[in-house]
Amino acid sequence: MQYTKIRGIEREVSRVAFGCMSTVPSIIYSGLEADDAVATMRRAFDLGINFFDTARAYADGESERQLGEAIRGIRDEVVIASKPKAGDLSASEIAGECEQSLRDLGVDRIDLYQIHWPKRVVPLEETARAMETLVEQGKVGAIGVCNFGPTDLDEWLGLAPCATDQIAYNMIFRGCEFTLRERCTAANVGILCYSPLGQGLLAGRYETADDVPVGKARTRHFSDERPDARHGQPGFESETFAAIAAIKSIAEREGLPMGDLALAWLLHQPAVSAVLAGASRPDQVERNVRAAEVTLSPAVLNELDDATAVVKEKLGPSIDMWQVPPRTA
Repeated sequence: MQYTKIRGIEREVSRVAFGCMSTVPSIIYSGLEADDAVATMRRAFDLGINFFDTARAYADGESERQLGEAIRGIRDEVVIASKPKAGDLSASEIAGECEQSLRDLGVDRIDLYQIHWPKRVVPLEETARAMETLVEQGKVGAIGVCNFGPTDLDEWLGLAPCATDQIAYNMIFRGCEFTLRERCTAANVGILCYSPLGQGLLAGRYETADDVPVGKARTRHFSDERPDARHGQPGFESETFAAIAAIKSIAEREGLPMGDLALAWLLHQPAVSAVLAGASRPDQVERNVRAAEVTLSPAVLNELDDATAVVKEKLGPSIDMWQVPPRTA
């Protein structure tokens, strides 16, 4: 396993993190029984993953409760990242959400506390000050944000520290590469990548757009005629699946599972601190860990960039996979 330093967090973190959304029911995941979820997380820890990302919004705290059980007895050896629910993000809400997360996790400190989405119901300054107060109280180690584009991030950096920006980033969703990634590099803000396998597209699970189940065919890759899509655009299904076919061919030639290639590609990208990889079985954790040891040559990286360039340009600079606007900034 590779490890790296994130500003404000004392312990080095594994560059493959465990995304805890995968163990609870959602529109994307069916969820696991609590014992199975705990066993899967403990297997991740045994294999060198010490970085776990969760949120109050994941099944109304159930994800945090599962993680709390999984880290019992090893709290000092792991790094916990969580997030308040994205209500109004007022000072009182931030304080209350953090207290509930601490109770559900069974800990007295969250290593990385992240704003889940920029809301702007209250002034951003109020939210930033509330987060800083948690740090001053010792309840939070470092502050991060999620889904903040360049404009939102610039404003936040003028108000409070920011260790990380957690965003959707994968080979077929590269919006951050237009301007955000450069700004993160300049400000020493680490990128945490969620949806690294594009909800299964980059694991080779689906041959065509019609094979993708409802719930996963909502992103801007797909037609707005797909159920639950809300982006109002025609989508880029043919371009997306042409890119997937090209990636699959490269993976086969390199002797790598497609998912391993996708995770390894992210770990080679500038400003990326960690990849948040979900798992619902111990063998999936083993796959994720294996990908962390893959080294890709400059020639292969260039080939993969070329294979996905059309999709990158079509989707543009928005870092929101599901709609545009409002979060194109």
